[in-house]
Amino acid sequence: MKTIPDILKKKEWIVIGLMSGTSADGMDAALVRISGSGTGMKVRQLAFESIPYPDEVRQEILRLASGTEGGSHDLALFSFFLGHISLQACRAVCDKAGLSPDEVDLIGSHGQTLWHIPVPESYLGYQLTATLQLGEPSVISEAFHCPVVSDFRVRDMAAGGQGAPLVPYSEFLLYRDDKQCVGLQNIGGIGNITVIPPHASLSDVFAFDTGPGNMLIDRAVELRTYGAERMDTDGHLAALGNVSAPLLQFLTQDPYLLQAPPKTTGREKYGQAYMDQLLERAKGLSLEDLSATLTAYTARTIDIAVREHCKPRPDKLIIGGGGSRNPTLLSMLRDMLPVPVLTNEDIGFDSDAKEAVAFAILAAECIHGTDNSVPRVTGARHPVVMGKITQ
Repeated sequence: MKTIPDILKKKEWIVIGLMSGTSADGMDAALVRISGSGTGMKVRQLAFESIPYPDEVRQEILRLASGTEGGSHDLALFSFFLGHISLQACRAVCDKAGLSPDEVDLIGSHGQTLWHIPVPESYLGYQLTATLQLGEPSVISEAFHCPVVSDFRVRDMAAGGQGAPLVPYSEFLLYRDDKQCVGLQNIGGIGNITVIPPHASLSDVFAFDTGPGNMLIDRAVELRTYGAERMDTDGHLAALGNVSAPLLQFLTQDPYLLQAPPKTTGREKYGQAYMDQLLERAKGLSLEDLSATLTAYTARTIDIAVREHCKPRPDKLIIGGGGSRNPTLLSMLRDMLPVPVLTNEDIGFDSDAKEAVAFAILAAECIHGTDNSVPRVTGARHPVVMGKITQ
């Protein structure tokens, strides 16, 4: 078993980062080589692999993430189940890189968020925030014989933060620019933006969730096709449809969009109850028109974020996540936004691997004992070292 003292003696580490996002479409694994810490860290991606979830797994995640289904029995089984899926992803990315699992020094696992409460709620006489990510790290550590860092969000929340977004720390290390203000927009199930001013220190970085990313589009397509399709692949349906101005106007009245950062959101706000209300208003719209409208809504949430909440305004916006693969969405963004829109691939990065790489970086910083949070982003009282270590 590799111990933390063993790892700290090495100049370079082989690290796997794992991510399962709001879209609940699969487990992503990025294998990277890391040396150094803080602004001196060097990161090189060696391989990326994604394990798609079968329909029954995805439906179980959505059921448990609904907030109304699943008790302790289901949650216990699901956590160990996802631990085994995480293990499969680790083995797959090692195979792709041509590395033995014995060569891996460290694994960072985000797990699957099932519920997130960033704003305090009353519970048994206390006002509490809370979050729940599952995916048992001991299953991974037992097989790979190395430490696993997991459950990143809770330490920031204990310090008064919202526990999200977490990726801005790694974005600061990888994307900062002395000459330009860089905007980084991830479009997964939820959208989130990070802004890094020129010559920025970590305390200058700000970020927040912009609102729904792909999740409304995906869910609408899944429901309207009775499960035959999970998403609007390549934005094909949206490209064939027309945007419903009344529905788009209704959607953009969402008060979350104008709420000042720090702020974070997720399936607890934009889940099935929200979708039921949306589809009631969308009666009479074809699937193509509904897809076009929801795609335009995602673009509009990002446009509002850039215009209303980004000061300074980015000199360019770099799109990552699954939304970067949607040409219709990218076209709408380029039409709406007052800044150039690029993708990660345009600047030599991998959109698909970005969040998994982030959790490899956060895990490495946890082992170093380096603060890996951004209090300005989450609203925490002070920086913390996020992550629990299993070994």
